[in-house]
Parts: sequence; structure tokens; C-alpha cells
Amino acid sequence: MSTPEIQWYPGHIAKAEKALVDQLSRVDVVLEVRDARIPVSTRHPKVNDWVGEKPRVLVLNRVDMISTEARTAWETWFRQQGEVPYFTDGQQGKGVKAIAKAAQSAGEAVNQRRQARGMKPRPIRAVVIGFPNVGKSALINRLLNRKVVASARKAGVTRQLRWIRLSGDLDLLDAPGVIPARLDSQTAAVKLAICDDIGEASYDTQRTAAAFLDLLKGLQQANAPDQYQEILQARYGVPLDDYTGEGFVAQVAAQKFQDNTERTAKRILNDFRTGLLGQWVLEWPPAE
Repeated sequence: MSTPEIQWYPGHIAKAEKALVDQLSRVDVVLEVRDARIPVSTRHPKVNDWVGEKPRVLVLNRVDMISTEARTAWETWFRQQGEVPYFTDGQQGKGVKAIAKAAQSAGEAVNQRRQARGMKPRPIRAVVIGFPNVGKSALINRLLNRKVVASARKAGVTRQLRWIRLSGDLDLLDAPGVIPARLDSQTAAVKLAICDDIGEASYDTQRTAAAFLDLLKGLQQANAPDQYQEILQARYGVPLDDYTGEGFVAQVAAQKFQDNTERTAKRILNDFRTGLLGQWVLEWPPAE
């Protein structure tokens, strides 16, 4: 089965991106949020250009949805690249306090320079950036211990950029979810669609579910724990190894959903997105 083509529309993306870039000059530190299930695919290709020399805190959200083995592997890999990843569960608040401390520490040089010039310290200004639906709003709400930021599954949903006072020492800017105007890798785009991190995009649900299942089989043959077969068979009553991803969807539809493959595909994707299939990653660290 060919890789399903993922398409989205650049108009609102360009608007959200311009609003973000315009604000970046005003911030001291950038909190870049990625999905822990796909840390490479949720890296925006322009992030280095946007951030420049500003300190950046790398946040891998949804740590509750990945295995301990995956977390260890990614932490080791990022540290080898010279980055320190902070793992969070924005829904439950796990790891969130460490993010606030990291942002304040990263921005301390700002106030050191101000004091050297005889100026009073001011709150550190941090911006939270990332793809749509990677959990930025949930993280901000957890940092504030109250719901002040709405979330939705499309790019640019934040109606307006606004500063939120976290404490006397830290101000947060909630930015729209931004996705690239185009992705060179359709493989990455499919992973974004599978994880529902792509925002308002156009993709075929059945082909995306089939691609998800085929991807699992490839990971199973690599270094992921060998769990997929048992869990999928227990939940759907069909052995994945006997079918392609497309065939698996069709077989489950025939057995459980009156041959409704669209409904079946949505169920499989939703089961993965909500963690009902277990703690699975779709990416492991690249081989050196």
C-alpha cells in the first residue's frame, strides 16, 4: 500500500507563523514542545532559524504514552546531541514544575545583564511553541494551575497572542500551533496524522490507519518491545502478522463493524491516540 498523501492549506499557517515570528524578538527563552511518541517528526524545520541564539528548553510531552525503554532511549540520544530533554505529561501535570524552573534558569542571563547596567530585574519572558495538538495549552494550564488557555486540533487556534503571568519571575506567551507550509517527508506527515498532531489537514482515515499498522510491524522488527501482536489480537481478534495494514482494517471491519472500514479505521486510530493500545512510540532514536 502506498503512503497516504497528507495535505494542508498554507493560508492560516502563514498568518500564525508571522504572528509567532513577530513576537519572538520580545522573548528571552523558547519552550519547544514536541510529541514524545514522534520527537523527530514534531520538530519544526524552521525552529533553529526562529530561535537563533536564544536559550531553548526542549519539552517532550505525553511521556505517559511512551514506555520507560523509549524514554531512556530518547533521553540518551538527545543528550548525545547536546540537548537536555524535559519529559512532561501536560494532562496530569507530571514534570511541569521542572519546565518552569528550566525556563527561569535559561533566562537568568537577561537579568544579570540588566543589573550590570543598573536596571531592575524583570520577569523572564518565555514563549511556548510547537505543532498543533502536541499539548502546549495543557502545559500552560498546568503551569498556572487553572484553565486559561483553550485548545483545539488545528493550527493557529489561539485567537490572539497574549502574555500570561505565571509568577513574579516568569511570563508566558501562548503561541498558535504552527506546522510547516510543506513537509519534505510524507513519512513524517503520516506520523503527524496518526498522532493527530497535524491540525486542520486533509488525509484519508483508512489509509492512515493502514499506514499506522504497517509502521508498527516495521518497528516490531527493529528495537521496539514485541507487544503489538498480543495487544492488537486481544483487542480486535485479528493477528496483525497475517495481514497488511489495509487487510487488517478490512478484516476487523468484517468481524466487528459490519464491514464499515471507515468506522474501523477511526476506532483503531483513536485507540492509539488515547493510549488504549499501550505505551507505543512511532519513532526510535536515529541510528548513528
